[in-house]
Amino acid sequence: MEKPLILITNDDGVAAPGIHFLAQWVREMGEVYVVAPTSARSGMSSAMTVNSPLRIVEREGYEFGRLFAVDGTPVDCVKLALHTILPRRPDILLSGINHGSNAGNSVIYSGTMGAVFEGAMAGIPSVGYSLLSHSMNADFNECRRYIERITKAVINKCLPADVALNVNFPAKVKIVGMKVCRAARSHWTEEYQQFTDPHGKPFYWLTGEQINEEPDATDTDLYWLGKNYASVVPVVADQTATNAIASLAQLL
Repeated sequence: MEKPLILITNDDGVAAPGIHFLAQWVREMGEVYVVAPTSARSGMSSAMTVNSPLRIVEREGYEFGRLFAVDGTPVDCVKLALHTILPRRPDILLSGINHGSNAGNSVIYSGTMGAVFEGAMAGIPSVGYSLLSHSMNADFNECRRYIERITKAVINKCLPADVALNVNFPAKVKIVGMKVCRAARSHWTEEYQQFTDPHGKPFYWLTGEQINEEPDATDTDLYWLGKNYASVVPVVADQTATNAIASLAQLL
């Protein structure tokens, strides 16, 4: 029997350490193909390239499988992997390990999770992994046992149809355990700091922080991450508000 085919991508770019830790830890579970952007594409959500050509370059000598760099978005990477690069349909899609949180409402903006939703819409069991640290020197070792456990379970078909997983890990702590929960209602303050370039012209850099709108709710990802647990949120690509259809039909 063929080994499971594992497709790995990210939004931090092909040089980010997180993606290589992920490939290393799952390589014994199947045949690994890493297809990632040539550079960081954070905040791309489900964006794809429509007006520019895309190029694929295989990086030779990769020790954890086969490695391809794509000059596009995470969704571009998934689409090209499925239609051009992979020898057959993947058994699982993994995205990450992201350098930074994708908890709460960050899932909407995340290129990491954009790739996951793309995989889920194609009917591929898909998981996004994120560590709550933006450092390129972050320590990912606390994540390993949970990544191995979750990946094995998903390969063994534990996910319901059309459901993907958004997994986040606290950083710089001993992870206490893992909780399956919901995403917290949250928002970003989204401030723009002004700077001046060498020519005296202003430019702006996005800053701000994530605000948990329900800090006392004990069933959310932000709550459990604050307690040093890994959070696992089941997500779907379908954003239809089904509970509003009947009432809106009456009003409209």
